[in-house]
Amino acid sequence: MLLGWVTTRRREVSLGYGWMLRLTYGPLAAGAVIAGFLYGSHLVRDAASALVAVAIGIAFVSSVARKSAGVSGAQKEFDRRSERVAAMTGIDRSTTSTATGREFHPLLDLVPVMIGVIGLIAAGLAAASDGFLTDALSVARLLVGALFLGAVTNAMLLGHWYLVQPGLPRRHLNELVDILGKVWPFEVLVLIAPTGMVSVLNGSIDDGWGGVLGWFWVTCALTTIVLVVVTKAALRERQYSAVMAATGLLYLAILTAFGTDLVARAILDAAASTSAV
Repeated sequence: MLLGWVTTRRREVSLGYGWMLRLTYGPLAAGAVIAGFLYGSHLVRDAASALVAVAIGIAFVSSVARKSAGVSGAQKEFDRRSERVAAMTGIDRSTTSTATGREFHPLLDLVPVMIGVIGLIAAGLAAASDGFLTDALSVARLLVGALFLGAVTNAMLLGHWYLVQPGLPRRHLNELVDILGKVWPFEVLVLIAPTGMVSVLNGSIDDGWGGVLGWFWVTCALTTIVLVVVTKAALRERQYSAVMAATGLLYLAILTAFGTDLVARAILDAAASTSAV
């Protein structure tokens, strides 16, 4: 939802994109509550998950209720392009807005973000509790991982949204891809910090597959940043098809990014549980 706000704050992306994100992340938050009850509850973490789902639901209802107001940035962009076409061709297109009422305020999407950060911190502390450094690393892995996976997921979804809103400026997709590239080093750093994936690669931690999962993680991590670079290169091309090519690359990036985060988390959590026993 944080990366959703990054895109929607300029009021150029149509309301439907925000609806899509809320209908994606709201059920995920609700599912986290159910998972907590089934596999080990934690009061603060699960309460935060429930409140995130509620806050996303409230934002969704508010956005739908104010859909008649549209998005001001998109209307301004339409007017600008219409005036440019009229100046070049002499064909005058109507630029009169049909929007009515008060516009949805994107700051509502930051409410679940603030609640979610509290829940992630609580989850990180609950998963470690072996000292300050271990606790800090556990929290950092969750916070950075959430931002990393959010960036690649939103970028892939936004790439598809260009099919719905083809005149949308590319800077929105470029912004998310840039964020993904900037978060990637921190994602890798927190996952190799001791005790981390280096211990899997040198054999100190058994991944259960003779070291194969450790090298699979390396491949996922390196492939992700390569795909970020190639996606940026695709978006520099002028043809509209370049956006679709970038979206296809982000399809691959979402797989490798999830492999980077979740494979490492599964191995390290399993190792921590084994050592605790």
